[in-house]
Amino acid sequence: MLSQSQRVAIMELHAQKVSERAIARVLQVNRRTVHAVLRTGSTAVPLLSRAEICDPHRDQIVALLARCKNNLVRVQEELATSRAQLSYSALTAFCRRHGIGQAPVVAAGRYHFDPGQEMQHDTSPHMVEVAGKRLAQTASAVLCYSRLLFFQIYPTFNRFDCKVFLTEALRYFNGSTKRVEIDNTHVVVLRGTGRAMVPVPEMVVFADRYGFQFVAHELGDANRSAHVERQFWHIENNFLAGRSFSSWQDMNQQARAWCDRVNATYKKHLRAVPRELFVMEQQHLQPLPVWVPEVYRLQERMVDVEGYVTVNSNRYSVPVEWIGRRVEVRESYRKIDIQLDARHLVTHERVAVAKNRHILLAEHRRPRGIKRVASISTAS
Repeated sequence: MLSQSQRVAIMELHAQKVSERAIARVLQVNRRTVHAVLRTGSTAVPLLSRAEICDPHRDQIVALLARCKNNLVRVQEELATSRAQLSYSALTAFCRRHGIGQAPVVAAGRYHFDPGQEMQHDTSPHMVEVAGKRLAQTASAVLCYSRLLFFQIYPTFNRFDCKVFLTEALRYFNGSTKRVEIDNTHVVVLRGTGRAMVPVPEMVVFADRYGFQFVAHELGDANRSAHVERQFWHIENNFLAGRSFSSWQDMNQQARAWCDRVNATYKKHLRAVPRELFVMEQQHLQPLPVWVPEVYRLQERMVDVEGYVTVNSNRYSVPVEWIGRRVEVRESYRKIDIQLDARHLVTHERVAVAKNRHILLAEHRRPRGIKRVASISTAS
């Protein structure tokens, strides 16, 4: 079928007294087609008025679609049992043309962000190789104006890990935006979604320390967090592809170095380098407090009869003289501080994964010849 531009060319050439044969040769179309266009005297493309093969079954298709939960494969099977031989492609094309069972198409739209206005934060599960393959959580943060990226990977992601990550992200950006947009995650959300979201009081206090507030996008509005969402594909198919790591600390150090390289790379969709845009955005970020405290969890534990304190299923050694005593445990991301009183403190390197391990410091080993029972009885 000829397009409207071809029909306009035929009419214009005919008005210049060009013969039908010459018009057909110039436009590389059939001469009978040129004659038919000139006979209609119109440049409009004619509408097809042929009947559709699915038209007689329209009411049955609509009824079956509701009964089969919008599954067109099942609709086709049910139509076949009633001797309506319709191909799957014909059925889907018919439903698409007439909007049967189709959600209305809505334009994605665009969002404009001023410098220092918003940072988007989200998490995504990925398979990583740290002493074997395992599922981990990738936490990512992106400044919406400069698109500066920062991410870290954790074995789990709870409220403690969220505060650890956001603190590291704000240190990396050397400032905070006015708001942090999230994906209605239960780690931050107490109740509600979207504009009605109410954050957990603990997270509100954390946000107030750095001068920002948490906001959540409406359910189903994934385009609202597109800046951070699109980075997960890049992380999975570039940073994690073919890489293995000796430890979680090694992986996150490499992740930080990878972010430095990516942020210094020219982006076609931005027509700029994120690090160069960040130079201007940094002037609009809210400065960090003079002292950025380390994120920690404070717990109380009782030293067991073997001289260990249990934290996240891992057991950390203390002096045998502490057996049966109550101690204060300060758990940060990299270390475990176990304190009996102001003068007695034991520090362990924190095991990131719960593995039911026994971590024994050299100074807590019992001298040879002293039985465990004797040490217990002495302590008691």
